[in-house]
Amino acid sequence: MQRDQELGSSVWTIPNVISMLRLAMVPVFAVLIVSHHDGWALAVLAFSGFTDWLDGKLARSLNQMSRLGQMLDPAADRLFIFVTLLGLAWRDVVPLWLVVVIVLRDLMLTCLVPILARRGYGPLEVSMVGKTGTFALLYAFPLLLLATHVGALGTVAHIVGWAFTWWGVGLYWVAGAMYVIQARRLLADDASASADGPSAGAGEAG
Repeated sequence: MQRDQELGSSVWTIPNVISMLRLAMVPVFAVLIVSHHDGWALAVLAFSGFTDWLDGKLARSLNQMSRLGQMLDPAADRLFIFVTLLGLAWRDVVPLWLVVVIVLRDLMLTCLVPILARRGYGPLEVSMVGKTGTFALLYAFPLLLLATHVGALGTVAHIVGWAFTWWGVGLYWVAGAMYVIQARRLLADDASASADGPSAGAGEAG
């Protein structure tokens, strides 16, 4: 990772608009889940999972990667996951410990942001492991909600939904550990370059 990555500064790109739309759906889902409108809540969750995949694909294919998008996409993912977990826990669909495990990981990474910012680094680039973990969780949540319904469909949704949940949580934390290691390397390289002094040259961290 480099300081001041060469990313676009545009705000109104197609991927950014999709991420903003996903953010706008967060309170909509919250209202639907607490009011027991499960059909619409499932549709919003499915839409969120699809747009999470779509904005990244469009950003790459249309060459519309931007600084805002680099922050907006993971922020939208984390907020949607957090609100969804709270809603599902409030409905007793998922246990409270699952909320704690996922929120603790995000709090850990949030603490890295100001530390890196003081050294001139932006947000860490989202890893494939982290993205896969996020996808798994976003696929798990509608299945877990569907599992509350009695019958064969609910039984299958319960099994598959929890399989996605365990994979998602595992990958989520593996990615979190990778981000911490990456941040430590950046900070160590930066400290080493500072200790060498101006005569050693600025050098790139990463």
